[in-house]
Amino acid sequence: MAGAIGTETGAMLAGPGQTPRLGAGLGSGLLGVRAVLLPVALAVAALAAWQAVVVIGNIPPVILPSPVSTLRYIVEHWDILLTHAIPTTLESAIGFVLATLLGILLAIVITYSTLAREALYPNLVFFQLIPKIALAPLFIIWLGIGMQSRVAFAVFIAFFPVVIATSAGFASVDRGMLRLCRSLTASEWQVFTHVRFPAALPHIFSGMKVAITLAIIGVIIGEFITAQAGLGYLIIFATARADTEVSMAAIVVLCVCGLLLYGLVALGEIAANRIFSADPA
Repeated sequence: MAGAIGTETGAMLAGPGQTPRLGAGLGSGLLGVRAVLLPVALAVAALAAWQAVVVIGNIPPVILPSPVSTLRYIVEHWDILLTHAIPTTLESAIGFVLATLLGILLAIVITYSTLAREALYPNLVFFQLIPKIALAPLFIIWLGIGMQSRVAFAVFIAFFPVVIATSAGFASVDRGMLRLCRSLTASEWQVFTHVRFPAALPHIFSGMKVAITLAIIGVIIGEFITAQAGLGYLIIFATARADTEVSMAAIVVLCVCGLLLYGLVALGEIAANRIFSADPA
């Protein structure tokens, strides 16, 4: 029964098969190269302009260090930056995973229960409207100065996009597909695992991509307030000493960590699509 549902609904999700063509493959390859080259070229141009402004304007490093000096500091003090990057990345990842699980769970409850949707959804929107930075000190008071307060704050600000995107994905399933499953006497669990969840994957990962950035922001805010390690702590410590070069180096490393986490989410999306797709190609 489950195999029949998976085959029929999977085929409907995947759409009619198409024979690969050489021209289409080349066009796809060119688009992929372009998608990589354009952002890299823009970043290089921005860095070159930054370097030129610093050199031509003779701007002191305490105001704006050049990209070359920032890169030099990263190379010379990579061990210090790595020491502070590990707790920030770890806490961001934990907060993101918890926020994703909480968001998907709430979306399931909202989708399958009208009463829960009417009770929860307005309150979720209300909590989203609360200024998050104003609540950060309260999390420190409630949960202490350890990792748990920063992770909890990251979950607090990151779960909302997952809830909204996932519930929208569950609600966007083709009604005809749901009627087909019911005509095959499929259980709600079978409908969820073979139809609703696979169809909602694009929405879920859209929310997750937003959530990973918010989780990092939440952890950094927590480190700004109270921490003895982490990139946020290093930025605040360096700024207090007017050591702008260290702050810029920490920000660059933070961006790299964020890109790595975002890339893992993107890879997870590719893997999930291959698992749930009827045509892995």
